[in-house]
Amino acid sequence: MKHAVVTGAAQGLGLETCRRLLEAGHAVTLTARTEAAIDAGLADLGRPALLDGAVLDVSDDASVAAFFAARTAPVDILVNNAGRIYGAYEATFDNTTPADMLDALDNNAVSAYRTIRAALPGMNARGWGRIVNVSSGLGSLGDGMGAGAVHYRVSKTAMNAVTLIAHNAARPGVKVNSVCPGWVRTALGGDAAPRDIATGAAGIVWAATLPDDGPSGGFFRDGQPIAW
Repeated sequence: MKHAVVTGAAQGLGLETCRRLLEAGHAVTLTARTEAAIDAGLADLGRPALLDGAVLDVSDDASVAAFFAARTAPVDILVNNAGRIYGAYEATFDNTTPADMLDALDNNAVSAYRTIRAALPGMNARGWGRIVNVSSGLGSLGDGMGAGAVHYRVSKTAMNAVTLIAHNAARPGVKVNSVCPGWVRTALGGDAAPRDIATGAAGIVWAATLPDDGPSGGFFRDGQPIAW
């Protein structure tokens, strides 16, 4: 049994990831920005013994430091799911300001860097860990960076760079990967999304529970490599 921390886990993909990790027999800490959101998530999952919840604002240095300082059990698995989608395709070059770009980078990339800096030293010391950055195919440079979603795209490209930086800082036994869950039917993804939430979460859980000979420093969808 491992201990997993899932950020942005009160609903959607984060909540489903918690559910799947619990089903796999792992202890899970569900995190969100407010106690009310945490309580709703815990209730949805039925409050099993291996589940707890804690406030974590990944955009705030003090919140991240306090959260990790309060952990009494080692963090073996970190799933960086928290982030914002920013109206996606409505964001174009013409209407996206530098302030918009900085906000997206902080919430979708720097936030992952914050939590990784807090979790990775312990993983390195123990010689085992799994870090999953929930990214997007929209952040792939091979996608051409067209069709809107300007600041979201850039923030997910930056998140993928954080994945590689953390991979290079990780010691043997620690695996760091980016995962694109695809366009999933959630409150954020909307009803038009082609993928169900179970399919999206499955790829995240795959990367969070990789065997010792599994990959690291990659970008994956459904367990298969995709272009950076």
